Amino acid sequence: MRAHNNTKGPPDGSEEQYGAAAEVLGLLADPTRLRLLRLLSDEQDVTTLTAKVEASRSSVSQHLGRLRLAGLVTARKDGRRMLYRITSDHLAALVSEALGYADHAVHDIPHHHAADPGHH
Repeated sequence: MRAHNNTKGPPDGSEEQYGAAAEVLGLLADPTRLRLLRLLSDEQDVTTLTAKVEASRSSVSQHLGRLRLAGLVTARKDGRRMLYRITSDHLAALVSEALGYADHAVHDIPHHHAADPGHH
């Protein structure tokens, strides 16, 4: 395992990290999956999610299946219902940041700039 460098900001990352990040971002590249992940900070069942994302039950189930196979959501049985939840606070933050970025783009709001000592 590589040691993280101690400079400010994220580590450069390995090829494995870039590959894993690209895979997650690919899964997020679907509006229904983004909606589902946004809703899944609280445990919910397919019926509830179907009503909230305004998609068919089979579509929601398929998306949840893909997210579950990728390890982005967990599922547990509660009686006859299956309850789903997002697996990571990092993932929830990523979804939130993506939606925040999109909000700026859609509403023509200037984007925030990254902290850069040479940028004023």
